[in-house]
Amino acid sequence: AGWFRRLLHKPKPSSAESLKSSHSASSSPSSSSSAKSSVSSGTSLATSSISLSPVSARDISASDSPRWDKSYDVCICHSEGDVELVEELVSYLEGQPESFRCFLQLRDAVAGNAVVTELCDAVQNSHCWVMLITPGFLQDPWCRYQMHQALAEAPMANGRTIPVLKDVDRKDYPRELRNIYYIYMALKEKSFRQIRDTVMHYLQDLCQSSTKRMD
Repeated sequence: AGWFRRLLHKPKPSSAESLKSSHSASSSPSSSSSAKSSVSSGTSLATSSISLSPVSARDISASDSPRWDKSYDVCICHSEGDVELVEELVSYLEGQPESFRCFLQLRDAVAGNAVVTELCDAVQNSHCWVMLITPGFLQDPWCRYQMHQALAEAPMANGRTIPVLKDVDRKDYPRELRNIYYIYMALKEKSFRQIRDTVMHYLQDLCQSSTKRMD
């Protein structure tokens, strides 16, 4: 009789398993759904980022691209003491799949021409200007002159002027550039990549704006 009463009062295994199964079924899909939602969100964000720059490298190099309206993609403004670093940067940019065209004063300036003429022409005939701001840059009047020429060409800081700080305290950052974000060169490779991406972004925007005007 004792064992019979215990049997009658014992919970049915099927009910317990059913409750456990029911709980798993209600929580599991929710976790799975949450994970899926997270992945979807990440994919959506990635897709959104890509859609912000719909113009490909191939498009900026097309024969009718406004990129070719100027002789150079990038003009590098630097002090004489930073030539070696600048040559590395130019080699990096020109070696990219987009084959960025760089103006390097010691290489590209025409012998016999006035320095002022060459600097002004380089600024006017370039899409973007990289200002390598080092202690030498701050002491070089020609660097500051070229910086002012670039700012006169694009006073609204529309992505064309790219300041790059190296071995310079933030307090010494030129006042004329205070409204423009800069790249701080700590790791050379990372900074080179940031410069490349900034130039690429500007050229993409240029092509996109040109396409919209045509439409």
